[in-house]
Amino acid sequence: MKGGKWKTISSERHFADRNLEVVTDCMQTPARPDSRAWTIVHRKPAVVIAPITGEGKIVLIRQERIPIRQAIWEMPSGQIDDHNADREKIEATAFRELREETGYRLAPDGQVVPLGYYFSSPGFTDERGYFFLARPVEPCEEGADCDEGESILECRQFSVEEIRRMIADNEIRDANTLGICAVLAARGLLALVPR
Repeated sequence: MKGGKWKTISSERHFADRNLEVVTDCMQTPARPDSRAWTIVHRKPAVVIAPITGEGKIVLIRQERIPIRQAIWEMPSGQIDDHNADREKIEATAFRELREETGYRLAPDGQVVPLGYYFSSPGFTDERGYFFLARPVEPCEEGADCDEGESILECRQFSVEEIRRMIADNEIRDANTLGICAVLAARGLLALVPR
């Protein structure tokens, strides 16, 4: 195919609910003129927030995750309800998830820094996550206000040294947290190299 275009030859829907859709698309790609079938999970986009306190501590939550049958430490995150959300709606989702999952909010002198986006597992899903740095954050008087579908067991502040050790010891294992830590380190916003 000339011009580098992607062409959908056919699409068969297998399942859909409010959070995801499973389809098999028969596609022609720019590099392959012969069509090929691929099963894809379409999923709502998400936000991932790195909350950092005025003292430089990173706020993580420990949440039960049914698919992996474990409770793991991770950055707060959540789905964006609108597939076509603009920057304002995406940032509003980040603020909401920060408040709901951690019980923290942006301090009056704080700022939210957009850090781009990533694809969580592009071999089977089009889900993308938007990264944000929120600093400084402070606890809300009312505490966390979790969604009823979530099972957040704990929220704690960690030093950068603790985060570094947890990554090195494979205690932090989710792609959202590892990905945002990599972006923060690459931008010089988080020192993950041992001193």
